[in-house]
Amino acid sequence: MDKIGSAPALAGWYVISLRPSGSHAPVRRAASALGAGVVSVSTLALRPLPARPALVAALACPVVVVTSPAAVRFASQQLALAAAPGQRWLALGAGTAAALERAGVAGAAFPDSGTDSEALLALPALKPPPSAVGLLTAPGGRGLIPETLAQRGAAVHRANVYQRVAVHPRAARLRRLRKLPAQTALLVSSSEAFDGLWKPLDEAGREALRARPAVVSSPRLAAQLAALGFRALVLAPGAAPETMLGALAADVGQGRFR
Repeated sequence: MDKIGSAPALAGWYVISLRPSGSHAPVRRAASALGAGVVSVSTLALRPLPARPALVAALACPVVVVTSPAAVRFASQQLALAAAPGQRWLALGAGTAAALERAGVAGAAFPDSGTDSEALLALPALKPPPSAVGLLTAPGGRGLIPETLAQRGAAVHRANVYQRVAVHPRAARLRRLRKLPAQTALLVSSSEAFDGLWKPLDEAGREALRARPAVVSSPRLAAQLAALGFRALVLAPGAAPETMLGALAADVGQGRFR
């Protein structure tokens, strides 16, 4: 017999969201659906970068790689996005592919598992490499993608359509993290965003985070946090909020965290 009125999978839990300023709503929706609350701590803000000439060149390539939903948003503010006949579009994850579809590019390929650069570079469309690849992204980060494509012999036409700007959380916000209950998990999908939280914390603040679960979106991030002493890591198969919250809910349901 099914349980009637059973509690949501993450009832009583909180998650710490490190999404950029103004980008926490998807985390709140995913958390609310599972009964969890959200504490938002932004360490980055996203700002547009004028890139029309570079964008024109990138969109003319036979293969276009898009690294994030933000890249879709900021690129589409400068030029309409549409796939040319025979052109292939690749997305770093399902969330980026969905953003592309909303912007007018349907059918973008993305890795079946993983949302890191290695997973994208393993896609068949990039092996062997095309003659030219357009890359819609931001400065910094994801350096492995253009470097590897260039090493494979592709001409990479990069369009930096937005930039990440550091945001310094208020001291009171950071102190609040220490007082959160044990049933609090940190969501980490960006090394840059995590570093912006970690660096200003004192040792007591860092230990408060180490003692709680951390949900990470890639093996690379798992290794980074493990090296810093995090003791309860949850590896999610992607960076979408529902994916990360679902991974946490699965471990909670199996009794890993009490």
